[in-house]
Amino acid sequence: MKRLLVIRHAKTHPALAGQKDFDRKLNDRGLADAPRMAQRLLDRGIDIDGFYSSPASRAFATASFFAAAFQLPPTAIQTFPSFYHPHPADIFQKISEFPDRVRTAAIFAHNPGLTDFVNQLSDIRIDHLPTCGIFAVAADIQHWSDFGQATRYFFFFDQPKEGGLFL
Repeated sequence: MKRLLVIRHAKTHPALAGQKDFDRKLNDRGLADAPRMAQRLLDRGIDIDGFYSSPASRAFATASFFAAAFQLPPTAIQTFPSFYHPHPADIFQKISEFPDRVRTAAIFAHNPGLTDFVNQLSDIRIDHLPTCGIFAVAADIQHWSDFGQATRYFFFFDQPKEGGLFL
């Protein structure tokens, strides 16, 4: 059994004059939401053993809060340039390359690609993956290379503001 947690980066500041979108930082709400959402996973007994992120500042910062909650350094996070404003096919491709020793993987990236991606994972549909929202699925597979073709089961959806849907 493999589990995938799809996590959108936490809330950010708008780009400052001359600042690249890639370099946008988390705002106060994002700095509070990321550790709180990571703690919710710990409280539910979910153990992440693979961290994969967009290299953009806001996604990597969010992933770093989650890694810290699981007592891992930021160096435990692998970055993929294709996770910066990703297309769902790019995400599926990278997941197929995850090491099989990873049981629960968390990916940190951006909309609109993440919403498009999660809507391809199960029968559950969402209109918009909110900042620091978590959409999780499980697949009865041994190899991540089988994830794209596997039957995937909705596990849970959680978000900072209103809570989520848990099965």
